[in-house]
Amino acid sequence: MTLALPRRTTVAAVASLALAALLAPAVPASAAPSTAPSSAAVLAAPDIPVANVKAHLAQLQSIATANGGNRAHGRAGYKASVDYVKAKLDAAGFTTTLQTFTSGGSTGYNLIADWPGGDASQVLMTGAHLDSVTAGPGINDNGSGSAAILETALAVSRAGYQPSKHLRFAWWGAEELGMVGSTYYVNHLATADRAKITGYLNFDMIGSPNPGYFVYDDDPTIEKTFKDYYAGISIPTEIETEGDGRSDHAPFKNAGIPVGGLFSGADYIKTAAQAQKWGGTSGLAFDRCYHASCDTSANINDTALDRNSDAIAYAVWGLSAATTPPPSGTVFENTADVAVPDNGAAVTSSVSVTGRTGNAPATLKASVDIKHTYRGDLVVDLIAPDGSAYRLKNSSSSDSAANVIATYTVNASSEAANGTWKLRVQDVAAQDTGYIDSWKLTF
Repeated sequence: MTLALPRRTTVAAVASLALAALLAPAVPASAAPSTAPSSAAVLAAPDIPVANVKAHLAQLQSIATANGGNRAHGRAGYKASVDYVKAKLDAAGFTTTLQTFTSGGSTGYNLIADWPGGDASQVLMTGAHLDSVTAGPGINDNGSGSAAILETALAVSRAGYQPSKHLRFAWWGAEELGMVGSTYYVNHLATADRAKITGYLNFDMIGSPNPGYFVYDDDPTIEKTFKDYYAGISIPTEIETEGDGRSDHAPFKNAGIPVGGLFSGADYIKTAAQAQKWGGTSGLAFDRCYHASCDTSANINDTALDRNSDAIAYAVWGLSAATTPPPSGTVFENTADVAVPDNGAAVTSSVSVTGRTGNAPATLKASVDIKHTYRGDLVVDLIAPDGSAYRLKNSSSSDSAANVIATYTVNASSEAANGTWKLRVQDVAAQDTGYIDSWKLTF
C-alpha cells in the first residue's frame, strides 16, 4: 500500500483524479453494480488453506532475501516474484499475460491471469499489488494480498470451477510508486473492454499483525458480500477510511468500474474500542512494520490472513456465479405515452431486457397498443439491441380502422436477449394523429 498521507491529498490521489477526468467521457453510462451472489454459489466456495497462503509468503520472503532484501519495482526481487506467481498459474491452467510499462526509468510488470470459460462480456477481476518498498521484503504489504489471491486462483483450478462470469486475476507492479501498474492497465483498456468488467476486488494488506477487519465502502453489492461473510463468522467489520487514493482499486473506480475489497490496517493506531472488538493491542499501529525492513514473514497474523483469504474465495465464487434468470413468460413493458407525429419522423419507445441468458426466443411476443385515428398510416417495427429491425406492420391505404392493438410473434433467435429493445412507429400519411400507449415483450 502506498504512503499514508492525508486523505485525497496524495500525489497518487491527484493522479487518479486526473485519470478519472481523462477516462470519464469514454465510460459507458450503463456501468452497473455487480450482481449479488447466489446462495448456492456462496455455499460452494472452498476453504482456502492458510498453510498454502503462508507457503507462498515464505517463497516471497526467500526471493527478497536472495535479492537485496526487497521485491521493489525495477529490482530483481520483483521480477522473481512475478516469475514465481506466473509459474504457479501456468501450471494450473490459467492463460497468463505479462504487461510491461516503464516507471522511473525501469521496466515494470503487471501479471494478468484469465481462467478459461465464463461469459467474456462479464468479467470479475481480483487484484493485489506484488511489489514491495525498497526498505523491506513487503510480506504483509503486499505479499499477503498477493499470496491470498494466488491461492484463491489455484482453488478455482483445483475445483474445476465453471462460473457464469469470466474470472481474471491480476498482480500489479509499482503500486508503491502511486498505483502505476494498475493505472497503466486501466488506461490502456479499450472502452469496450472496460465496460465488460462487472467488478474489481482489491486486497492490499490482509494479514496485519495487530489486525482490524475493514471493508471498502464503494460498490454496495460487493461491500454487502464481504459484510455477509464476516457476519456469518460473527466478526464485526468497519468501513475502510484511509482514503481511495492509496491502492489499486482507485484507477478502476475512477474509470466507473464497481470496486470493493478488504484491508487489515497499516500505520494507523488501533483504538481501545477496536481492540475490544477484534483483540490485539490498543495504542499500537495495526502494522508497526509498515514500509519497514521488519515487514517479514514474522509480520503476519495467521488468523487475519486465514479469515481474509476465505472471504476472498467467498466473494469470488459468489460474485461470479450464475444468477437465476427470470422465468419463462416474463414481461418487459413500457407504459409511457409517446406521441406519433402526423406524416412525420419515426418515434421509438424502449424497454430494457435484463437477467436473460443466451438469445431471444424464436417465438418472441411483441404486444403493442397504439392509439391512432387511422391505423393504415402506420409502419411499426421492433428494433433489436444490435439495431436489427423486424417489421411488425406495414402501412396500407385500405386499412381504415383505428388503433393498433395486437400481439406479433417474432423469430428473434439470432438476437441476444439482454439489451435495449425498441418499438419504432412512423406515420407515413397526412391528416391523422395518435400515440404509443404501451407495449411489451414477453420472453
